Formats: sequence, C-alpha cells, structure tokens
Amino acid sequence: MSKLRFSTAQEVFETFPATRQIINTAPTTEPPLTFLRGLAKAGNHKDAVGFCAFLMPRRETVWWALQSVQRMMPPGTPPDPGLKAAEAWVRDPTDETRRAALALGENGHHASLGTWVALAAGYSGGSMVMTHAVPCPPDLTAKTARIAVLTALGRVPERERDAALRNCVEACIRLLDDESGKTRP
Repeated sequence: MSKLRFSTAQEVFETFPATRQIINTAPTTEPPLTFLRGLAKAGNHKDAVGFCAFLMPRRETVWWALQSVQRMMPPGTPPDPGLKAAEAWVRDPTDETRRAALALGENGHHASLGTWVALAAGYSGGSMVMTHAVPCPPDLTAKTARIAVLTALGRVPERERDAALRNCVEACIRLLDDESGKTRP
C-alpha cells in the first residue's frame, strides 16, 4: 500500500512552509513523484533530496536517510553509533529508542553523518528535552535527514554523484509506493 500522503507537490509545500526556503524549484500541481523525478532528471540534487525528506512520513524519512547515507559511505567505514541508534528507533519506534537516538545526536559531532540521522530519529515526535515537554516541530525530522543525505552526497566523488542521487530518489519512491513491503522499515 502506498504511503504517499500528498496528491500534489504543491500540497507538500503548503504543509511544510520551510520547503519554500529549502527547495528552490517552484511547486507544481503535478503528482509528488512526478515532481520528484523531474527534479532529479534536471540535476537539482539539493531540491530532490529536500523534497524526498519532506514527502515521506517521519519514520520512512529516517529509514531513507539511514539507507541513503549507508550506501554512500566508503567500504570499510566503521559502524556509526548514531546510525545504529536511528536504525533501532526505526525498527522499534518507542519513546525510549527515540530518546536514545536524540541523546546520541545531541552529543555527537556535527561532522558525523550518524549524528544527523540520529537527530532525525530523535526529532520524530515527543519532547525535544528530557526534563520537560518541548514538542518537536513537525518539519525537524525532514530538515535533519536532508542535512545527513546532502552531506553524504557531498562526500561522494563528483563522478559518482548523479548515480548516488538517483539511488536516493529511487529509494524514496520505493518506500512510498512499495506494494510488496520489502523495502519498508
């Protein structure tokens, strides 16, 4: 079953006003996946990645960012605690695993891709603070997932970036429209 929750690209922009600052391409009334494919085909890497992050529900966004970052990491890269924490939350989306990811993200180095993916999981809901209730803004998961994927994309050799971007976009599309359930978190 499709997890696509918007009928048009315009609806994504209307639901998340921050997209207007992040995505330079003007929204259209095209179906979201058509709009996304157009961004990728035109080579609008930042816009395509940003649109993916806002298009999906939060759990899928974290899974997408995690998978995208892992695919772009050089072979032999040591395991990242932030990525492990984010994956734990995707597999068991409880407040306990979310808070663990948030703690790793808050204490991680901002040059680490895992830090940003952990923050995406940590900002998926609930409180942003352990001691009292501070609700997470609904767009914070998308914003931090976008940072993780764009940072990873920037570390890929230039000759491989188009393929890496295509992989990210196709992963997003599979997560949103996967009838078989094979790519779902």
